[in-house]
Amino acid sequence: MLELAKGPAHGYGLMNSVETLIGKKPGAAQMYPFLRLLEGKGLAKAGESGVREKTEYELTLKGKRFVNGLLHRFGGLVDIAVEPKLTVCAHCGCKLFSGGHAETVRGRKLVFCCSHCAASFKKCG
Repeated sequence: MLELAKGPAHGYGLMNSVETLIGKKPGAAQMYPFLRLLEGKGLAKAGESGVREKTEYELTLKGKRFVNGLLHRFGGLVDIAVEPKLTVCAHCGCKLFSGGHAETVRGRKLVFCCSHCAASFKKCG
C-alpha cells in the first residue's frame, strides 16, 4: 500500500516493488485480492491505462489519509525506540545510532562521528 502512495501502479509493478523491499515476490493470487480489498474499503481505485490497457491502481483521498496516518504513527514508534539510543557528535551535532569515535578531551570522554570532528573539536578548544 505504501508503494501506491508514490503514485499509480499496476499489479505486476507492485509485485516487483514488494520483491525489491522484502526479497520475496508475491504472486498474483496474493496481490490482486489485496488490491480488490483496498478498493472495497474505498482506499484505492482501479483504472485502465497505457497502450496495453493494464489496470492501474491508485490511492483515493481516503487511502492517502490512511497511509499518512500509518506513517505518522509508525514514525512515532520509531522515535520512541530509536531516540534514546542516539548519541550526538560533540563537534558537529550529527546524530549517531551506534558506534562513533570516542576520545577523552580535557578529562571528559566525548563521542564524535569521526576522527576528523574530534580533531576539529580539539583545535577549536
